[in-house]
Amino acid sequence: MTLLNIILQAATDPGFAKMGAGIGAGLAAIGAGIGIGRIGGSALESIARQPEVSGEIRANMIVAAALIEGAAFFSIVLCLLIVLL
Repeated sequence: MTLLNIILQAATDPGFAKMGAGIGAGLAAIGAGIGIGRIGGSALESIARQPEVSGEIRANMIVAAALIEGAAFFSIVLCLLIVLL
């Protein structure tokens, strides 16, 4: 059996599709957590180096974290729709 046959069989089997959607939702959540953690760590380092611009750094950190969360929520909802429909 070739790799293409295995992929096509997995794409047509609803069990594999639901399993893939569940794995995708988990990866999206993990990626968002890592991204927000890196943003927070970098922001704290920046504030420690230049405390006079902490307001600007904090505002930019919140905007970036919100964008990451929005993308993660979108991908998780999309994966859940695949699982439930």
